[in-house]
Amino acid sequence: MRLRKKSVLSSFVLLTAILLFSSCKDKQAQQATPPDINVVEVIQKEIPIYKEYVGQTYGYKDIPIRARVDGYLTGIHFKEGFGVKKGQLLYTIDQQPYQAKVAEAMGQLAKAKTELVRAENELNRIKPLAEMKAVSESDLDAALAEQGAAKASVEAAEASLRLARINLGYTNLKSPINGLIGKTLAKEGEYVGKNPNPVILNTVSRIDNIRVEFFLTESEYLYFFRKNKDNSRKKASLELILADGSLHKHKGKIDFIDRNVDPTTGAILLQATFPNPEKLIRPGQYAKVKALIEINKNALIVPQKCIKELQGKYSAFIVNSENKVELKEVLIAGFYDDFYIISDGVKVGDKVIIEGIQKVAPEMVVKPNIIEFKSQAIKK
Repeated sequence: MRLRKKSVLSSFVLLTAILLFSSCKDKQAQQATPPDINVVEVIQKEIPIYKEYVGQTYGYKDIPIRARVDGYLTGIHFKEGFGVKKGQLLYTIDQQPYQAKVAEAMGQLAKAKTELVRAENELNRIKPLAEMKAVSESDLDAALAEQGAAKASVEAAEASLRLARINLGYTNLKSPINGLIGKTLAKEGEYVGKNPNPVILNTVSRIDNIRVEFFLTESEYLYFFRKNKDNSRKKASLELILADGSLHKHKGKIDFIDRNVDPTTGAILLQATFPNPEKLIRPGQYAKVKALIEINKNALIVPQKCIKELQGKYSAFIVNSENKVELKEVLIAGFYDDFYIISDGVKVGDKVIIEGIQKVAPEMVVKPNIIEFKSQAIKK
């Protein structure tokens, strides 16, 4: 009985030893097989380098509708937020005081003309008498002076009448251009044209083209125009990124550069004009002007998901010629879609780990599986 128990125990120990040996052997075999790791190769490509500048939009023309005479607003003759035509009546101001001034000026002109007729008749009467020495020279001089004064009075009265009629015309405010009119700043019955009452009543904007103003720092201005010295500023095309991230379908051109750099900000004002036939863009919007700075003909690019960032420093896992993992620090020169442009740290053909970065460590032996990275960037 004891022999049988001892035999069973020995068999159990032997079986356990065999299983442990087999398990260790399997683990050693697993450790000896390098894991498959997906990598991408560093490629060299001609890359356009863009920079974006925040700007504000304006109408191609933004014309304020200004009350040039004061008085009570008696009529509003347009629909807010809609288009208006050049010469279209927009506002009317109470005309009665200005009509009275026109009538007064006409009366003064009639009086002056009557006085001129009397003075001319007197001169015509004295002239022949003076030739016959029937009156003195002083009498002739006085008649000539009186006729000249009467003529001057007529001219002054005519000028006063013209001014009165001009002011009467200002009571009808008309659109100076074809464009889009905004919300009125004064209501019917309100006194306008004199501070603190409204003087500017509205604004009409032409928006078939749109202006965008933006700023460049002094160094950016110098860099941009040195890089684009072979192209005039009129040929340099710009793109416009709207507030929702969409790209405006029409390209624009720089048409104004300020004469000086603002000494308080160190920036210079630029203006670009973009076609806006759909009239999608309105004055006052914020948008980004996208400018082509240069063409990098030998850019090295790596998918952004390959790069790790820690405390402002960037690095990537590289698989060397011995299939060992190396951690290399890289310098980022810019962005291109969902790639980084690398200026230092890698070279063309380097195998950069793209998947399983958390599973690898320096000096680890892996089996690189080269894959092609397909960009997921949405082309604007």
